[in-house]
Amino acid sequence: MKVSLFDGRIVKQFLAIASGISTCLSLLLIFVEIPAKEKLTLGGIFLAILLVTYAVLWFRSNNLEEVNLDIEGSNVTVKKGDIFDQSGFKVIAFNEYFDTQVDDEIISRQSLNGIFITERLGVPVSELDKHIENYPFDDEVLRENTARRIGKKVQFDIGAICVYGDYILTAFSKFDENNRAWLTMPEYLGFLIKFWDKINRVYAQKCVSVPIFGSGITRIKEHKNISDEDLLKIMLWTFRISEMRFKYPAKLTIVIHAGKIGRINLLDIKSAKNGL
Repeated sequence: MKVSLFDGRIVKQFLAIASGISTCLSLLLIFVEIPAKEKLTLGGIFLAILLVTYAVLWFRSNNLEEVNLDIEGSNVTVKKGDIFDQSGFKVIAFNEYFDTQVDDEIISRQSLNGIFITERLGVPVSELDKHIENYPFDDEVLRENTARRIGKKVQFDIGAICVYGDYILTAFSKFDENNRAWLTMPEYLGFLIKFWDKINRVYAQKCVSVPIFGSGITRIKEHKNISDEDLLKIMLWTFRISEMRFKYPAKLTIVIHAGKIGRINLLDIKSAKNGL
């Protein structure tokens, strides 16, 4: 279980509820007299209600699928879901070349990137390639890697974004000579700071939905065992210290894949919001 049976936050919620129930019953008993022979039975019922209440609080805490946070005035939702079902802009992480070759070597068919290209694009891949080629990027083209054998040659700065319809494509991961995605932790932090700044310029008061960056096959060097929950907390922390602020009714939604929600303690995320 993600939340222990006697977690202090659950105990605190329970005591508040139990106190409220006890106060109401105490007021009621001022006007209603209970026969002595029924006191034991009613006491047992009251105890059972308290036990059931605690069990419900514990179960709900372990099965949270959505929390809403207020981070420096911005409405942020963290929830289980499918990013393609969200309204507004949906962010898709690409590699530093904005490759579109889905062949399980450059891009995995099972990745969010691969699903976007093969199932959600709706036009020939050549049209997306042309859009990226002609997109007015800032000074983010690093160089042309002519030695690269497979895939595109033009290399972009990490954090570069390209708006395509209702999607925001972003250069997230670096590729080594074997086309393995990786980043160092300083680069990961740098990506997030730059990404939030870029989003601030283009979101046009629309809602923005993002995945947990780095929870796929991208390797964070020297942090092989970093958890999805840790990555989520880093994303929220960098969002807080950035200048990105969503104006109501626009909001940020961080979408967690259904297969990964069991690894993330959303009660911890909700409880730690003031410490992010």
